[in-house]
Amino acid sequence: MTTITIDDKAYEVDSLSDDSKAQLASLQYVDSELRRLQAQAAALQTARIAYGRALKQTLEEGKAPEEDEVSIQGLGDSIKFDE
Repeated sequence: MTTITIDDKAYEVDSLSDDSKAQLASLQYVDSELRRLQAQAAALQTARIAYGRALKQTLEEGKAPEEDEVSIQGLGDSIKFDE
C-alpha cells in the first residue's frame, strides 16, 4: 500500500479522507510545478549567460558573433542542427 510520511508519521493513502486526498493531490501538483519551474529557471539562466557573453563580445569587438562563431564551452562539436 502507498504511504505518505509527514513529520515521521506514516499514513496509508487509501485510508485518508477525501479531503485529505484532495490536499495531497494539490500538494503533489504544486511540487510537480515547482520542479518544472526550477528546470525552466535553469534553462533561462543558461540563456541569460549566453546573451551576456554575446553582449560582452559585441561591446568589446564592436560586432555580434557570427552564427558559426558561437560556441558553448564543454560541448565541442557533439551537437548538430538540421538546416
